[in-house]
Amino acid sequence: MQIFYSKSFKTLMVFAIVSVFIACEENNNKTEKAELWLTTLDQQSLLKRSEININSTEETEAHATINIDTSTTFQKIDGFGYTLTGGSAMHINAMSDNAKTDLIQELFGTSEGDLGVSYLRLSIGASDLDETTFSYNDLPEGETDESLERFSLAYDTLHLIPVLKKILEVSPDIKIMGSPWSPPTWMKDNNDTRGGSLKKEFYPAYANYFVKYIEAMAEEGITIDAITVQNEPLHPGNNPSLLMEAEDQADFVKNHLGPVFEQNGIATKIILYDHNADRPDYPISILDDPEAAKYIDGSAFHLYGGTIDALSQVHEAHPDKNIYFTEQWVGAPGDFSKEMTWHIENLIIGAPRNWSRNVLEWNLAADENQKPHTDRGGCDRCLGAITITGDDVTREPAYYIIGQASKFVRPGSVRVASNEPDNLPNVAFKTPEGKTAVIIQNKAEEERTVKVDLSGKEVLVTLPAGAVGTLVL
Repeated sequence: MQIFYSKSFKTLMVFAIVSVFIACEENNNKTEKAELWLTTLDQQSLLKRSEININSTEETEAHATINIDTSTTFQKIDGFGYTLTGGSAMHINAMSDNAKTDLIQELFGTSEGDLGVSYLRLSIGASDLDETTFSYNDLPEGETDESLERFSLAYDTLHLIPVLKKILEVSPDIKIMGSPWSPPTWMKDNNDTRGGSLKKEFYPAYANYFVKYIEAMAEEGITIDAITVQNEPLHPGNNPSLLMEAEDQADFVKNHLGPVFEQNGIATKIILYDHNADRPDYPISILDDPEAAKYIDGSAFHLYGGTIDALSQVHEAHPDKNIYFTEQWVGAPGDFSKEMTWHIENLIIGAPRNWSRNVLEWNLAADENQKPHTDRGGCDRCLGAITITGDDVTREPAYYIIGQASKFVRPGSVRVASNEPDNLPNVAFKTPEGKTAVIIQNKAEEERTVKVDLSGKEVLVTLPAGAVGTLVL
C-alpha cells in the first residue's frame, strides 16, 4: 500500500524535529548553578545570596583548591542554635502578638528569609540570665522534700513554656537540651543558689528531680532530647551555680541518674561536663569507667578556656561517644568583625571539624541593657543574638554566626571530608536533601578566589578579605 503525505504534514514534521533539536541544545547549554551566601566583615553583605556557575569556562585563576570527598564521612549533625534563657523568653513573650509571631517564624522557620535555628538549650530552673534565681522545688529554710511532692514548673509557665509552644508550631522537630545551673538550695551543702556542692544524701532525690522535669515538660508537649548533668561544674562563682568535681559527677551518673532514667523508661540522653575545653580529662575520666559510660551519650564543651581540638582528644579516647558544643558568649556591645572571625573559625567550622554534633551560642535574646540577669554573679555583658526593645529587633553578631550554618546544614546532615588550604578554614556537609554545603572563611588580608571541587563539579568562589561564605551545590 502506498502512503501519500500532504505538504502541510511534511511541514509539521520538520517543525517538530527542529523544535526538539533546539530544546535539546538549550538544555545542554543550560548552566548548572550553585548558591553562595556571603557575609563580609564590613557588614555590607549579611547572608547575601548570589548564584555561581558550576563548571564555568571563565579563565579566573584560583588561589587554592578545596576538594570535597563525600565518600569519607564523619558525624551526623543535630543542629545549630542558641540557649533560650528565661530572660530571652521573657523578652519574646512581651512582644505584641504579630511581632512575636513574625520573629519566631524568622528565627525557626526554613523559608529563604528565615534563619532555620534547629537546636535550643534551656536552663533547668534558673540560669544567670533570669530576672531571679529559682528551682522547681524551692522550700523555706530548714525544710526538705526528698519525695519531690512540691515539684512545680510554675515559673517556667509564665514565659518559657508559652514561647516554646509557639516555637514548636513552627519547628516541631527542633532538638531541646536542658542544663541545670543549680539544684534546689536544700540539696546543697551551703544552702545557697551560688556555689556549694550537692550533698551525697540527696543524690537520689536530685536524680528524680531530672525525671520529674523531663516528665513535666512532656506533659506540656515539650520533648527534652538531652540533659547535661551540670552547667560549668568547675565554675561555682556564677549565680546560680554548683561545684561538681569529676568523681562526684561519675558517682551521680553511675549510681543514681543513669539507673533512675533506666527504671523510669527515660530516653533523654545524658551528657557530661558542659564546660571549657581546657579540661578534657574531666569527661575522659568518667567515660573510662564502663559502669558509668553505659548510661552516657557524650560530652559537652564551652570555649572560654582551652582550644577546640580538645574535643577531638575526647573523641579519640572514646569514639563511641558523642561530642557537643553548648555555649559561647558574645560580649556587649559586640565587635562584629572580631566576633564573626573568631566564632566562625573556632565554632562554626572548628567544632564540627572536631566531631561536635551541634553548635550553640549564648544566648538568644536580651534587651538594650543586657538584662535580665541575676545579682551576685549574673552576666551583665552577655549580648543576645538579638536585642529586643519593645517590638523592635536588632540582629547582633551571633545571629549571623549561627545563620551561616543553620539555614543550610539541617539536622541529619553528615560532615564529609575536605582539605584546608592556608588561610581558608572550611567544613563540608552532605545534607538530607542530597546537596553539599561548604562553609569557607577567608582569613587572608586580601580577596581570595577559591576553586571548590566536588567529584568533578567545580565552582569558583571569590571571598573578600575576612569574609565567610556558605556554598550550596
